Amino acid sequence: MIMKNIIRFLFLFLLTCLSSTSFAAEEKPAADNSNNNMPINIEADRMESMKKENAVIFKGNVDAKQGELIIRSDEMTVYYLSEAEKAAQPAGDARKIKKLFATGNVEINNQGWVATGDNMEYFELERKVLITGNTKVWQDNNLVTGDSVLLYLDEGKSVVERSDKKGERVKAFFYPGGENPNEKK
Repeated sequence: MIMKNIIRFLFLFLLTCLSSTSFAAEEKPAADNSNNNMPINIEADRMESMKKENAVIFKGNVDAKQGELIIRSDEMTVYYLSEAEKAAQPAGDARKIKKLFATGNVEINNQGWVATGDNMEYFELERKVLITGNTKVWQDNNLVTGDSVLLYLDEGKSVVERSDKKGERVKAFFYPGGENPNEKK
């Protein structure tokens, strides 16, 4: 059940992130025809647009917000589809983002969920998310940890892996009702 909730959270997170058709990558306001019309606000110490690479890099204290969703990292790179790639898409395919990378102190908050790791990668075509490096996912007091979490969004499947370090293991801590009996109220 917790894995189903983790998948649901990350799916909603990505859907929210990617429902904005521009995600600031084209330096225009988001189109109003998206599934979620809430504006996306990204703040960072620096923004670098790389038209040739179809990418925008946000550096330093990156803080991306859309509604209740908050993504923080040291750096975030958004790769968007070129005009030729968009033209080659099947009819009705409104994708504009190819992939998104967040690195350094990645933290994702959304409606009672918190996920942290060193890096996050999202691949739109494959519809998969990879969070790596000291990965932790909380809901209430429930916790799953590992070196990486790989989510296959369309398959409803997730894989938590341990690191290659000797003795490292995937760990899960579940509390009935989401309450830690050792926690004082």
